[in-house]
Amino acid sequence: MKRGFGSGAGRGLHLTVDRRSLLRSSAILAGAGLIGAGGTPVWSAEAFDDLKAQWTKAAIDWQQQKGKSIVLAGVQHPWMNAIVPLIPHFTRLTGIEVKVQTQAETEYTAELPVKLGAKSTTPDLYMVWAIGQAIQAGWLEPLDPFVANKAMFDPAWWDADDVFSSAREFQKWSDGKQYLMAITAESQILFMNKTMLDAKGLKAPATMAELLETAKALKSADAAGIAMRAKSTGDSTWPVGGFVFSYGGAIIDLDGKVAMNKPEAVAAVDMYGKLLREAGPVGISSYQWAECLNDFMAGATAMGCDSSNFATDIADPKKSTVAGKAVYAMLPKAGDKPIKPNMWHWTAGINSRSANKEAAFLFLAWANSKPTAMLAAAAGLATPRASAWASSAFRDRFGADAADAAMNSLKAGDGALFKATWFHPKGPQILDPLAVAVNEVATGAKDAQKALDDAAAKVQKALG
Repeated sequence: MKRGFGSGAGRGLHLTVDRRSLLRSSAILAGAGLIGAGGTPVWSAEAFDDLKAQWTKAAIDWQQQKGKSIVLAGVQHPWMNAIVPLIPHFTRLTGIEVKVQTQAETEYTAELPVKLGAKSTTPDLYMVWAIGQAIQAGWLEPLDPFVANKAMFDPAWWDADDVFSSAREFQKWSDGKQYLMAITAESQILFMNKTMLDAKGLKAPATMAELLETAKALKSADAAGIAMRAKSTGDSTWPVGGFVFSYGGAIIDLDGKVAMNKPEAVAAVDMYGKLLREAGPVGISSYQWAECLNDFMAGATAMGCDSSNFATDIADPKKSTVAGKAVYAMLPKAGDKPIKPNMWHWTAGINSRSANKEAAFLFLAWANSKPTAMLAAAAGLATPRASAWASSAFRDRFGADAADAAMNSLKAGDGALFKATWFHPKGPQILDPLAVAVNEVATGAKDAQKALDDAAAKVQKALG
């Protein structure tokens, strides 16, 4: 599945981590009880003695696979950037050596399926890019037996309630088994140019009707009122998904039936299209996430609605003319319906052919635990743990306003509705017609009902 929704697409919109940021984080972690008061760098050998107790609190025999060696494969991505510097701590804790293989996303998604399809025993664990494909092909080992093993997993220490509900939903497949662990989190949020809002005496819109009014009021000869994706490709549909869900609709409902042309979804797409027709930029039919982000950072649009991970680039004065001038909010409310922004989580899992599954699971448990997530978050990684998002270290790096909007949106996200469409075995055959319909509505080529009826007919034919 091609993922074009914000940084979940793996296309450079995640946070980066470097030695300077980790050094800056050390003092913050000292205050959180995660590192010694000496402020030694979190990746250093000297820091391990201070950090070790956070992991050994678990009723887990971390040394049970001592001497093993595992291979971790992943894309060039902030999760790898944040976790790899911490791997020496895992090796000191467990005696397990970790060899890291990193590739660009294009190479990774082309080459790893070939390797797994050939029944290779390595990598032992890997970042999962297409969940449905990996599970249906039998490339992932179920994690439930490991989770049930008291020698390998401590539920009280793990604290599943700390993991966003959307992330927990991602980890389960339709057969009821857990094949994955969520490793990142992002959500759909509204971002706004405060200078432009203030100039018009406006505030963040709380309802969809207010969003339209605000976008129209902000539109000028120099800037669009709002920019959102409308390109007629399936990877452009992520933001409209949040509109559909928040209007009480579905694209594919929880019974597996086509619902994109039902009244709620039609109303959502109608509003989405109206926003872009009446307040959007010229050339909206070609807009993907990059165009939306670049326009906002250049001050060419007053508002946008997309991935929370845009906040990092928006706040970077080297990239953005609106650094320090942006404010963030949840997706506005549609009538009396609960807000259900769209969301995404990268995941990792164990190769079903691995000869070192137990060692690989210990790595997953360590890498996604509270203390490790706190360290990664201090480096700027958007982890799936609420405690990490609430930490001063993460909020300092990500921005408190953006972090609040994103965390509240993640808590409100509906993982089941997302999975019904984006995890569907025929996801592309569903999303591509939907993207065409959204494009037609945004450009005024068709009204929402007609466009979605046509799309639903194509999807129904594809699903059989």
